[in-house]
Amino acid sequence: MRSTIKLSIIAVMTATCVASNYLLIGVVNVKVMDLIVFACGLSFGAVIGAMVGALTWLVYGTINPYGFSLPILAATCLLETIYGLTGAGMRKLGFAKQEKSKKHFISESLKFAIIGFLLTAVYDLATNLVSALSLGLPILTVMLTGIPFAIIHEASNAAFFFVGALPLQHVLRRILVPKSDQANQK
Repeated sequence: MRSTIKLSIIAVMTATCVASNYLLIGVVNVKVMDLIVFACGLSFGAVIGAMVGALTWLVYGTINPYGFSLPILAATCLLETIYGLTGAGMRKLGFAKQEKSKKHFISESLKFAIIGFLLTAVYDLATNLVSALSLGLPILTVMLTGIPFAIIHEASNAAFFFVGALPLQHVLRRILVPKSDQANQK
C-alpha cells in the first residue's frame, strides 16, 4: 500500500474517531473510538492502527471540554495504541478473513467481544492508575470510584466489538483500500 494511501487512511480514521468522541461526549465512557482503532489495526496493520489511536487521543485529549493533563494525555495516547496493535495481531492470526457462515460470524464476533472487554479492562486500570498518580489522589480511592465507569466502558466496548468489529473491518477494506492492493493481499 502506498504511503499516501496510508496517510490518508490515518487522517480520515483519526478524524472519524475524534468526531465520534465529540458526538458521544454526553454519554460517559461510551465511545466507538476503541472499536474504530481496533478495526484499523485489523484492516490495515499495526502502524496504521497504532497511529490512529495515538493521534485520536492527541487531538481529543488536547481539545477536551473536561480539561487537559499532560501525564494523562501521554498515557491515553500510548494506551489507545493497544487496540490497534491487538487488531493487527489478530489480523496476523487470520481473524480478518471474511467467512460467509452465520456460525463463523457469531463465534468470531464473540471472540472480538471478549478481546474488546479485556483490552478495555487493561486500559481502564492503567489510565485510572496514571490519573491517581498524576493528580496525587489515593490509588485505592480512584480505583474503587472508577468501577462504575469502567463497567460501562468495558460492557459497551464488548457490545460494540461483538456487533461491529467484523462488519467495520469489511467496510474499511472495501472502501479505503484500492482494488489493486486488495488483489495483492489475497
